[in-house]
Parts: sequence; C-alpha cells; structure tokens
Amino acid sequence: MSDLTKKPTAEQVKRLPKALLHDHLDGGLRPQTIIDIAKEIGHELPTYDPAELAEWFRSSCDSGSLVLYLETFAHTVAVMQRKQDIVRVARECAVDLARDGVVYAEVRMAPELITEKGLTLSQAIEAILEGFREGEAEAKTEGNVIRVMTLLCGMRQNELSQEVAELAVKYRDQGVVGFDIAGPEDGFPPSDQLDTFEFLRRENAHFTIHAGEAYGLPSIWEAIQLCGAERLGHGVRITDDIDFNHTPPRLGRLAAYVRDRRVPLEMCPSSNIQTGVADSFAHHPLAKLSKLRFRVTINTDNRLMSATSMTREMTEMVNQCDWTFQDLQRVTINALKSSFIPFEERLAIIEGVVKPAYLKISGE
Repeated sequence: MSDLTKKPTAEQVKRLPKALLHDHLDGGLRPQTIIDIAKEIGHELPTYDPAELAEWFRSSCDSGSLVLYLETFAHTVAVMQRKQDIVRVARECAVDLARDGVVYAEVRMAPELITEKGLTLSQAIEAILEGFREGEAEAKTEGNVIRVMTLLCGMRQNELSQEVAELAVKYRDQGVVGFDIAGPEDGFPPSDQLDTFEFLRRENAHFTIHAGEAYGLPSIWEAIQLCGAERLGHGVRITDDIDFNHTPPRLGRLAAYVRDRRVPLEMCPSSNIQTGVADSFAHHPLAKLSKLRFRVTINTDNRLMSATSMTREMTEMVNQCDWTFQDLQRVTINALKSSFIPFEERLAIIEGVVKPAYLKISGE
C-alpha cells in the first residue's frame, strides 16, 4: 500500500525521479575529466589527484564567500575551451544526472566563457547541445531515460547579454529552452539588461534571472516587476519580506505577490550554505517557504563545488526537515510545472513518470 506521508530511505530517494532547473554546466565537471584535459592543454591545477581535487573545490567553496566560490570556476572554464572538451563535459553531465535519477534537467552555461580559444558563441552552444544529445543516448544504454535542455546565460558584468539572448531565440527549437543572467548580483542589477529582457518577451522566449541570492529584495523586485522574470534563480532572500515572529507568518507585499503569482524559486540549499545564506538544511529558507506553499524547487547549482547531487539535496531535506515522499514529490512536480518545455510535455513527465514512480516506491 502506497503511503506518500512517510519518510523515504536514502536508497529510495536515489531511485525517485527528479527534475532539475538550476544546474551550471561549468560547476559539475568530473574531477578526472578536469585532470585529463588540463594535462593535455598544459593548465596548472592545485592537485592532479581526483579525490584531492574534488576536496579542493569543495573546501574552497566552503569559505562562506560568493567571491571565493566564483573563483574556483577559473579551472573548470579553462578545460572547456576546445569543442571536443565541451562535448565531453556536456555528455558526462547528462550521464551523471541520469545515474542520479534525474529525468528532466535544464542545465545552464554562459557561452561567452568558453570562447577564449577561438570558438564562436554559436560553436560553443552547438558543442553543448551535441554533448547533451550524446549523453542522453549513453544514459539510455545504461537503462536511464533523461531529457537535458539548455539555458544560455549572459554575464551581468559584461556586454554580451543581447547577443546571447538572440542566440537563445535562434536555437530554441534545437534544445535551448531559455535565457538567464548570472555573475555578481551586487552592483549589477537586472534592470541593466532591461532591453534584452524586453527583446525576449517580444520573441515569446522564456527566461529566469539569478536574483535574491547575494543581494536582497530590490534584486527580486527588479527581476520580476521590471524585467518580467518567469522564475527566480535562488530567490532565498524573499524571506526578508516575511515576518516569522507571527503565527501564521506575515507576508509583505512582494513576498505575497511572489507566492500568489506562483513565481518559481530555484532553490539550491548546499550552495547557499556554502555562501553563508544559511548554516544548515534545517535552517535554510526552503523548508519554511515550502510550508507557506511558495512554489519552491530543489536544485544542485554546482555539483562539483558543493560535492552534491539531487539525491543528496533531497536526502538532507528528509534527514534535517523530516520531509516525506509527499514533500519531495511536490518540489519535483513544481519543477516540472515551472520548466520551459511545452505544457503537454511537462504533463507527460508528471503523469507518466513522476507520479507512478512515487506511488510504487512509497508502497514498498
């Protein structure tokens, strides 16, 4: 008899189908892959032992500083400059996610970061797409079905967002489902790129915006009310507009708007703990916001830097916040409802894959 109100075991969490909306391609490389390519191209690494390198990334990112966290990407981006290397990284990303039970993923990358050795933006995008298709096929041979789509990022501090947005529109029928801006929030408000977001809206194109991570409510307000973001990357600082000293908690105008409009929050607990937003899963805003029925989703952000996976993020919520099958299913369905693929395709995964698997596994 299925019982969605009970807590799953770690092994059951591993087998549950998962949906991932916020994962950076350059934050999820296999340590051995970084070492292999670095040796070929002569890029110096802190260590050439895979286990030590994995630990170096994790500990560098545990500093509590977003600035230091972002510095680790110099090494991953360095080994993603040749076409064959980008294809390999994207292929392995799809395979690794599929092995973790992910059935749908939107993986993001700023193509401008992988054009330092002569690739054009279009060539960089095509290499990512080629890698994801190869990875899906390889996952299938292992008995895992996954669909991996791409989000293209513009960097807030640079001038290429418009060009990248135009490419997101150009490649939207070939696996690119949307656009995002990433990079430092503080000092680079979303409204700096307003023309780009207006262009995307005219083109009926989807976009999400990193907001409310390192910077607070003004960043979230601009992303939604000025730029028209469909989803918020992180969005954890929305809790600044909620008074938890009352029962029930009192929502401010912006928090109420975000909840009432069902604006999806792409939450990444491990990543936020590393950058100092929260000190543990138990104290992360995800649990509180889920109770208040915001449309929260759970994500990995950077699997290498946070030494994490979807299974780990979900298992920690079960262990530290007493999450049940029902809680995990809700965030999974939230993610699929909020994905940038056509509505009937979202429903097909929810009704055909997610719900049947939850019923079966919770009934064991």
